[in-house]
Amino acid sequence: MKFIIDDKIPYIKGALEPFGEVVYLSGPQTTPEVVRNADAIITRTRTICNEQLLSGSSVKFIATATIGFDHIDTAYCDAAGIKWTNAPGCNSKSVEQYIASALFVLAEKKGFSLKGKTIGIVGVGQVGSKVARVCELFGMNVLLNDPPRARQEGSEKFCSFEEIMVKSDIITFHVPLNLQGEDATFHLADLHFFENVKRKPIVFNSCRGEIFDTNAAKEALKKSRVSGMLIDCWENEPNIDRELLGMVDLATPHVAGYSKDGKANGTSMSIQAVSRFFNLGINDWQARNVDLPAQTLIELDGKNLSEEEILSKAILATFDIRRDDAAFRKNPELFEKLRGDYPVRREYPVYTVITKNMEKTTLEKLRNLGFNAQEL
Repeated sequence: MKFIIDDKIPYIKGALEPFGEVVYLSGPQTTPEVVRNADAIITRTRTICNEQLLSGSSVKFIATATIGFDHIDTAYCDAAGIKWTNAPGCNSKSVEQYIASALFVLAEKKGFSLKGKTIGIVGVGQVGSKVARVCELFGMNVLLNDPPRARQEGSEKFCSFEEIMVKSDIITFHVPLNLQGEDATFHLADLHFFENVKRKPIVFNSCRGEIFDTNAAKEALKKSRVSGMLIDCWENEPNIDRELLGMVDLATPHVAGYSKDGKANGTSMSIQAVSRFFNLGINDWQARNVDLPAQTLIELDGKNLSEEEILSKAILATFDIRRDDAAFRKNPELFEKLRGDYPVRREYPVYTVITKNMEKTTLEKLRNLGFNAQEL
């Protein structure tokens, strides 16, 4: 058997070598000639798996170690008898961490408290659900918009997109890219959206670049229709709009889901899927030796600090979005390199928080976030 694997997928080397030939290549190196005699491809979002790549090949299975799968021409694969899978939810906790860091940074920058603010969450799948939970933990009012779920589950806990536009202080998008149909999301944040938001919200895009109409976003910022913007996912990546980069509050190079935990989960899910498809007998394979940050101990003294300040300190100790923002602004032309050489980021469970002078309710919130929180 022959496996083609994206060389940026971590913790994967050695997993499939016992079962055949394994070739590690970058996205651009994954060509029709290379995959012609391959049995499986394990990839990321940068490799377009379509007829041009796959026609005439022996590929039987594609696994993408990512939540998103719009880089896979699923209609072609289905017609050609090529099975495919993604890794739903693999980095959802990473995006939750990213959004939490952004919320606290922007609250500090703009001088407001998160408690009592209304956040509209557009798309309430694996990621949006986790974002909703932590926002409630922070004392925010949470509005949920997810038409497919509302149709399936009933509309009681969901609201319309129009209500999100009218009532939200912050709006964050967590939808897949759908180019057409009832639930099309291409340019969901368009001129109409930005002209009809009522409370000059801060808007976040950490799902897909094409969700935002770049020109409409710039116009909204120029005319102060919004009071802030965060963009992690950009139209035309990696050739992003530099004018928009200079206008937004926080800018990162499509790394919201880039914790080592999320990467390891995506790798594990992909290997398990390949094993099930080819009956390799490693259905419970797990990524091992996941990198640790230099410091996993956080000491917090709650004296004279509000609960929001304590939560902010804990979360920013694990990931401070301002570092990614600064690195990106310094070298935006290195978009792909910044992603490929992304520093070690781990999620809350690897951190031990030693606390003193802290309310029990705050300690419990730290534990609910996932920290190993202990009283001194």
